[in-house]
Amino acid sequence: MHMTTTEVFLIAMVIIFTIPYLIWRWGRTDYWAPLVVVQIIMGIVLGPGVLGKAFPEYYTFVFTPDVIKSLNGIAWWAVMIFVWIAGIELDLKKAWQYKRESSITAGLALGTPLLFGCAAAVALMSFSDGWMGPKGMTWQFILGVGMACAVTALPILILLMEKLEILRQPIGQRILRYASLDDIAIWGVLALILLDWERVGRQGMFLLGFAIAAYLFRKLMVAIQEKDRWYSGFIWLAIIGLAADWAGLHFMVGAFLAGAVMDADWFNQEDMDKLRHFVLMIIMPVFFLSTGLRTNWDVGGSTVFIAAAILLVASVSGKLAGVHAAGKILKWEKGEASIIGWLLQTKALIMIIFANVLLDKQIITSETFTALLIMAVASTMLTVPVVSPKLKKMREIIFRSK
Repeated sequence: MHMTTTEVFLIAMVIIFTIPYLIWRWGRTDYWAPLVVVQIIMGIVLGPGVLGKAFPEYYTFVFTPDVIKSLNGIAWWAVMIFVWIAGIELDLKKAWQYKRESSITAGLALGTPLLFGCAAAVALMSFSDGWMGPKGMTWQFILGVGMACAVTALPILILLMEKLEILRQPIGQRILRYASLDDIAIWGVLALILLDWERVGRQGMFLLGFAIAAYLFRKLMVAIQEKDRWYSGFIWLAIIGLAADWAGLHFMVGAFLAGAVMDADWFNQEDMDKLRHFVLMIIMPVFFLSTGLRTNWDVGGSTVFIAAAILLVASVSGKLAGVHAAGKILKWEKGEASIIGWLLQTKALIMIIFANVLLDKQIITSETFTALLIMAVASTMLTVPVVSPKLKKMREIIFRSK
């Protein structure tokens, strides 16, 4: 019996929502793998490299080109909203209030793993071919992989700190300041990587137009009621995403910029928390699955895992070394740098979004993308099991404001 595209699409949606949820709920994985991490892992497993290879009939039946196109459309909008929220929630006022401590910590927490990650990228290139994309230049590949190792995923960090019950405590607010500064740097580096000298005039026009439009948009948002701000915000998101993509900077860079020029206090915090929660629950699972569909193991499964291990070591050791250096400069208590370094380790989501952009622009290959994806999942899964016992031993650190 022939099934319509709509029917097959809905089968895919049933798979996307059912399997990860049941594994998370029945397996009680929350301590080491929150639902969002299980969804990312299942996106990889359901893709062409694992179940697709084991059961090719299943894969070709469910994930037809038409279904993949439909899923990608939902995934694009989901991730745009998510990145937009991350931009809105940046709190630079607190970072400015504690500018010396925040800049030293954020700079070392980003710069050290960036250098370690760049070294890992050079090692991968010398190890074998097939890691750099056909349109990538050497410096773009090295800087892109290096930054992927340095990323902290602010939305997932918030989720994990809520779970650990430290989000509203002084240490949680400090960590948010560091992650917020790094978030800006991450998107700034991505914009630098995506600079296209053939379209630099167009990109300059976009940035100039964006600055003028952002000024007018902010005036408008202050003047209207909150219920109108939500609709205006989504229209603004779509317009800036379109303009950034037209300029060659990718719609996700546009989504972040669209949120970064907005103020969180324009909205009810509870409503914003609910929006983030519902986006994560309702449409982001589609993004995780569509991300998994892009994984590739053609260079060999063991080779991809070796590459992922190299990147993981560079990422973890670089982040911890950077934060420990900051701790020595700022004279933190013993053990404090370890807690902060491991919490800033969370990479899933923002790093996956970052890697998706590099893959879209063919700066990295799908094999590199797969290795980065595995690294992001592993580093995020390590966070809670490592940090939780440390927090129990050092409760007094939680309440220190700087």
